[in-house]
Amino acid sequence: MDTLKKFFPLSFKRTDTLVNLIIGIVIYLVVGAVAGLLIGILAAFPIIGILFGILGGLVDLYVLIGIIIQILVFANVIK
Repeated sequence: MDTLKKFFPLSFKRTDTLVNLIIGIVIYLVVGAVAGLLIGILAAFPIIGILFGILGGLVDLYVLIGIIIQILVFANVIK
């Protein structure tokens, strides 16, 4: 659990009320959208496009896993 808390700190902080859960999910989605936009712009360059394409996939995966962990902590499946 300590490893998850280090990689996904937001997922464990905003879980006490439903409003905080929604705020945490919105934060994840905004960060994912901004990072996706920046990576999408940088991926247009042919030489580094492949690397930024992979990085974009990793950012999307991080956001998805963060939201899932946050919901599981809110539902008291993970403590």
